[in-house]
Amino acid sequence: MKTRLLVVHLVAAALLLPAAPLLRAADACCHAPLAPAAPLPAASLYQAEADFTTDAGAGFRLAELRGRPVVLAMFFASCTYACPTTIGDILRIREKLPAGLRDEARVVMVTFDVERDTPAALRDFRESRALPEDWVLLHGSADSVRELAALLGVKFKREADGQFAHSNLVTILSREGEIVHQRAGLSGGLAEAAAALESAIGVEAGKP
Repeated sequence: MKTRLLVVHLVAAALLLPAAPLLRAADACCHAPLAPAAPLPAASLYQAEADFTTDAGAGFRLAELRGRPVVLAMFFASCTYACPTTIGDILRIREKLPAGLRDEARVVMVTFDVERDTPAALRDFRESRALPEDWVLLHGSADSVRELAALLGVKFKREADGQFAHSNLVTILSREGEIVHQRAGLSGGLAEAAAALESAIGVEAGKP
């Protein structure tokens, strides 16, 4: 009988012990707070909160590109001259980099043909052009596309035949999403764009 009473008292005492310190210890062990990311520069394109979709059907925001320099261009998939030329120029810009730096930059292509260039259509475009798998092809809403075009200084207008009159700009972004160089037009300027991209890669990686 005395043994049973002792057990009852021990259990009751255990139930009355405060549990909060134990929970705080577990939290400190297993749920350490994450350090907040550094604020973006005021001029960063990654301040924009526009939503896009990749050609694989995944949601995407430009801020996901943070951390690596970016070669960015706007286009439409059914373009027969200017856009294919721009894609070729981007490939040549990349080829002008030292071999060890070519994989350091991301290439991003954003369509302004929001009706026809669905994610599935962009996937077909990637395959038909044999574009590298690490290139990011993006579809967005009309508002998202207009916002990005305004930030880049790209002008576009859909013509009666369904084609687009548009600016031809290749933009180099820093690791923080700031515009460091823009190549305008369809001829020349590749060496300058490559130099700007190499600088964005090398300087920001701690090179002299």
